[in-house]
Amino acid sequence: MGSEEVTGEDLVAALSERGHTIAVAESLTGGLLASAIVDVAGASQVFQAGIVAYQDELKADLLGVDRALLAQYGAVSEQVAEAMAIGARSRAGADWAIATTGVAGPEPSEGKPVGTVCLAVAQMSAQSGEEVTHSTVLHIQGSRSAIRSQSVTAALALALGAIVDPHRPITDARGTV
Repeated sequence: MGSEEVTGEDLVAALSERGHTIAVAESLTGGLLASAIVDVAGASQVFQAGIVAYQDELKADLLGVDRALLAQYGAVSEQVAEAMAIGARSRAGADWAIATTGVAGPEPSEGKPVGTVCLAVAQMSAQSGEEVTHSTVLHIQGSRSAIRSQSVTAALALALGAIVDPHRPITDARGTV
């Protein structure tokens, strides 16, 4: 992901330059991602909403994640992260949304090891009118706090990459952080 960490300031600046808005759907990061964005002066011009849905029932009820998708893939999956991002974007009426889900530990969850992180970004395509998503799975080493913190940085980077070049497939964020 490069030597410089992407910050909330970078994301807010990119959104502001384009006149775009963003929402977030968080499970793993529990509000840290929204905080990284709203800590920036001027965030009120771009930030629409943040939804923290830790439990699967609330992922379905608040974000519209299909219960069958949760049953088939589990909450810690790219498919669910993408559905969370789509749900946040559409419910908030934002141009973009970021979603985070994963296992911060100390124990594995749903057969997924500690440090498994699924991130997604959603946008409505101006050309096709279809929802477009970019997602990645990361394997982050460290403490619960470190996993959550690095997940926020990776989510900001994924979103910034998609916003700056929405037609480029996001592959550089995939891998081990």
